[in-house]
Amino acid sequence: MSSLSNKGRNARLLTTLGLALALAQAAPANAQQRLLLPEGTVLTVRTETALNSQTAQVGQKFSTVMTDSVRVDGYTVIPENSKIEGTVSVARQATSQESGLIGVEFDRIVFPNGRAVAIDGRLTSTDPAERRQIEAQGDARVVFVGGRSGFGAAIGSIGAGAGNDPVAGIFGALGSLLSKGADVTVPTGTALAVQLAQGITLAATNRPTGNPRADAFTIYTSAEMIRAAQTALRAQDYYRGPIDGRLTEDTQRALFEFQIDNRILATGNLDGRTASVLKLSTSTTTALALSAQEAALVRRNAQVLAGNWRTHLAIPTTMRLDPRRNYEPAELELHFALSACADNASLYDQMVRVSGNADGVAAANMALVNASKRVDAAFRAMTTPVRFTTAWRTILADLSPVDDTY
Repeated sequence: MSSLSNKGRNARLLTTLGLALALAQAAPANAQQRLLLPEGTVLTVRTETALNSQTAQVGQKFSTVMTDSVRVDGYTVIPENSKIEGTVSVARQATSQESGLIGVEFDRIVFPNGRAVAIDGRLTSTDPAERRQIEAQGDARVVFVGGRSGFGAAIGSIGAGAGNDPVAGIFGALGSLLSKGADVTVPTGTALAVQLAQGITLAATNRPTGNPRADAFTIYTSAEMIRAAQTALRAQDYYRGPIDGRLTEDTQRALFEFQIDNRILATGNLDGRTASVLKLSTSTTTALALSAQEAALVRRNAQVLAGNWRTHLAIPTTMRLDPRRNYEPAELELHFALSACADNASLYDQMVRVSGNADGVAAANMALVNASKRVDAAFRAMTTPVRFTTAWRTILADLSPVDDTY
């Protein structure tokens, strides 16, 4: 009886140990990876709640939605359609002599599944002039000011010379910017930029494995990638700090200035677009078919060629055809095709610079190819002066990353 009892206990013990061992082995596979979204990261959103300084109240809640998903090193950390919620921290109606003000703070991300994560987010701007003003002010508060253009943001130092009244301090710091006497109006759908004042660690999901273009807007945070970016930025005289792989304010500022000069949406993030133009090697992404610089070059060359052909046909900008000239259908077909291609190249250029929908940009690649094929067909249908065919071949060469038939 005792022997059977011992055997039973031993069997149960082995079963328990086996289950524990299985769970221990499975734990790493089931554990969810967590990645850091570093301090200073800029997130782009659109407002879901309108704000107006006539009605805004301190403590009022408002909501924005992410314009794109956010990925870190290829892993999604903030899915598409996540919301970033905020609170009105400053509200002042306009008077006959001073414009209205609204100050906001962003306090949490709400994911599509309802899970929420607290954040410390501040209003910033992707507009170069406004962002440089923010950087120059150091630890300044960005507020909406009535009558301002762009994002409607102006800078005011919290509590500067105003005792315990931060609103008065902002008014004193803004000076003449408030003289328009206009209320703040932030409509639904307004594009805003949120900068993280503190880094946050988020659960990572679904690393892209299909179309490499889907990873063009990931944010790179690894020391290896930051070090490579610092090296490339230093070589182009944007960065003078140490090559230490740390995403410092100086590194983010250098990235921001590089993005401005290369017509990339200026955030200061080391994203896939920026890594592509810096020619950084990554294992998780490849460049967009055309970089922002390449797209701008195609746009300019297409516009010049279309204008030169129009001049060749003696067609003014009013598009009034010369009554004394006998226009051939093939000449006008080439005029229409070149004009359409130039317009499409302009749209494509803008999409590459500001769109967060990488798959959409990939589809735009094909639309641009289709527009160029119409021009190709028009050139083949007639004989044109050599300077025009040479210019078109140059554009086709620039389009070669889009379609290997070129």
